[in-house]
Amino acid sequence: MDPLSEMLALLDIRAAEPSRFEAAGQWALRFEGHHHVKVGAVLAGEFWLSGDEPIHLLTGDCYLLASGRPYVCASDLDLVPSDGQAAFDGVYPDTVYYNTTPDAPGRTVLAGGAVTFDSTAAALMLDCLPPSVRIASDSHRAQVLRPILQLLADETATDTPGSATMREQLTLILFVQILRTLLASDIQLGWLGALNDENIGAALALIHRKPEYRWTVADLASAAGMSRSTFAMRFKTLVGVPPLEYLARWRMQSAIRAVRATDRTIASIAGEFGYGSEAAFSNAFKRITGHPPTHYRARGEPHPS
Repeated sequence: MDPLSEMLALLDIRAAEPSRFEAAGQWALRFEGHHHVKVGAVLAGEFWLSGDEPIHLLTGDCYLLASGRPYVCASDLDLVPSDGQAAFDGVYPDTVYYNTTPDAPGRTVLAGGAVTFDSTAAALMLDCLPPSVRIASDSHRAQVLRPILQLLADETATDTPGSATMREQLTLILFVQILRTLLASDIQLGWLGALNDENIGAALALIHRKPEYRWTVADLASAAGMSRSTFAMRFKTLVGVPPLEYLARWRMQSAIRAVRATDRTIASIAGEFGYGSEAAFSNAFKRITGHPPTHYRARGEPHPS
């Protein structure tokens, strides 16, 4: 499995059923930020998206919002926005028509959905993503997505057997394609961007595949084909933390999943991840996560929606 796919598997990504929104004329709506990430596409027309910075989106453009902050969608950002949630209440998952009708000309049509991650590992992704991203319709990645956007347009326009599942899967595909575009860009993405580095990516792949192994910096440097000192410096530059600190964090994220998803004893999980005693594991676990292992088992918190 490639490093990005391994990371996405750990994050346990899920998509909510996307919404379809159609508007015309002068309109502006304000929304609270999504729990983790929102991705969307402009199926027709154009609009302004204002989060950290205003973005003008055109037909065929795709976008991502990851800041979790309130944002505004509008035909004109000088308009005073109305409550977006109120416009969707009682209508979603059906199409929301705002200031328009299904057969009115000149409509702006959007489709977008929330993408959430396992709450214990979400920070791994969210710390890397920029607050907002636009994938222009004339870019290579957007062209690859054209068949997906057509499917998204068709699936959100009518209800047919399996529509909900199709919509969710198309939202996930849109999210992964946006990640691919970011990885191919010059945007600094921390450890996510390091996955794309030939040398450091090889070391990350080892850590992701065998977090329980007692990797040394020398082991990882050898796998990366670099000297120990050069590797350690480049790893910290790209990832943001030293190799063994990253290993410890990834190991604990993997351990959290084992604690939450199984009824195994803490001692057996500690042994799997290379700790000689439950106490040593618990101390390291608390130092990195801020909580003892039993905190996650006792809470049994559900996946965020």
